[in-house]
Amino acid sequence: MPGPRNAQRENVTATDHFDPKPESRMARTKAPGRRQDGMGSSPGLLYIHDYLDYARVEKGLAANSISNYQRDLVHFYKFLLGCGKSFADAQRDDVRAFLAALYTRGLSARSVARHLISLRNFFRFLAKEGRIHGDPTADVDAPKLEQTLPRYLTTEEVDTLLGQPDLSTPLGLRDKAMLELLYATGMRVSELVHLRCSDFDSSLGIVRCLGKGNKERLIPVGKSALRALEAYLPGRSAFGKNGQEPFLFLNHRGRALSRVGFWKILAGYGRRAGIAIPLTPHLVRHSFATHLLERGADLRSIQLMLGHSDISTTQIYTHVLTQRLKQVYQTHHPRA
Repeated sequence: MPGPRNAQRENVTATDHFDPKPESRMARTKAPGRRQDGMGSSPGLLYIHDYLDYARVEKGLAANSISNYQRDLVHFYKFLLGCGKSFADAQRDDVRAFLAALYTRGLSARSVARHLISLRNFFRFLAKEGRIHGDPTADVDAPKLEQTLPRYLTTEEVDTLLGQPDLSTPLGLRDKAMLELLYATGMRVSELVHLRCSDFDSSLGIVRCLGKGNKERLIPVGKSALRALEAYLPGRSAFGKNGQEPFLFLNHRGRALSRVGFWKILAGYGRRAGIAIPLTPHLVRHSFATHLLERGADLRSIQLMLGHSDISTTQIYTHVLTQRLKQVYQTHHPRA
C-alpha cells in the first residue's frame, strides 16, 4: 500500500556507495510502493516509483516481487550515478558493466539474471511511456543458468514430518493443519499464510487461493488436511482477539502468521523429524508436485494446482521423474 506522502526522506546522491548485494543498505528502504528518499526531486527515482506503481496496480504483482524490482532498480540507479549517467543516458555497455559488477560481488548467475529481468521490464516501461528513446537491455544476453532439478522429500519423510506436531495443544493443532495443508495443496508460503477462514469450502473439499499477480485458483484439499483443519478451528480463538482476525493461521499475538514465522516453524519440525536437507516451504511444494506426477497425475492438472502461468515451468518435474526412473533401473535391473 502506498505510504504517507510526508514520510521521512533520505537523499540518494552520486557519492552513495554501490553495493549490489541483497543484504546491503537497500534492506533499510521503505516498503514497496512508498516514495523512496529523494524521489520527489530526482527524475531517476521518480521513474522507479512510477514503474513500481504500474507493476503493482496494472500488472498486479505481489509485494515480494515489487520489493525485488525496487531493490534491483535502485542498485542500477546508484551504479549509473557513480558513472555520471542517468537512465536516459544508459547504454548497453553500462548494463553489461553493471552485471559484471554483480558477478564481482559474488552474486550467482540466477541472481544476476533476475537483475537483468528487472531492468528489461523497467526500460520497456520507460520506452512505452516515451521517457527514453532506446532500450539498453535489448541486446544484452541473459546469463546461462544450469537447470538444477528440484529436491523433494520421500513419502516416508513427509509422513514423519506430518507426525511431529503435538496434537494436545492449540499450537500443535495449528502447526499440524498448516503442514497438512501445505503438502496437500502445494501452495506457496505467501499463499498459505494469507489464507482466510472464508477461503475454505469443506463440503466441496476445496480452498480458494490468491496467487502471484492476484490470480485466484481453486485447489482440491484431501481428507487428511480437512481433518487437521477441523481439529484446529475450534481452538483457534486461543490465539487471541476472540478469533476475529480474518486470516486462518494466527500467531501467539492473534495476528496473521508471517512468512518468516512459518519458515522457522517448518525448519524446526524438519530438524525434529531428522530430515537431513534444510526444509523449506518450497521443498514441500516440490514434493507435492513430484509425488502427484509419480502416481500418474497429468502435467496440466499439476500446473493448475501450482498456479504456474506457463506449463514449461511445471515440466521441470518430468525431469525429476526421469531421474527417479533411472535410479530405480540402475538399482534393480540385473544388467544395469
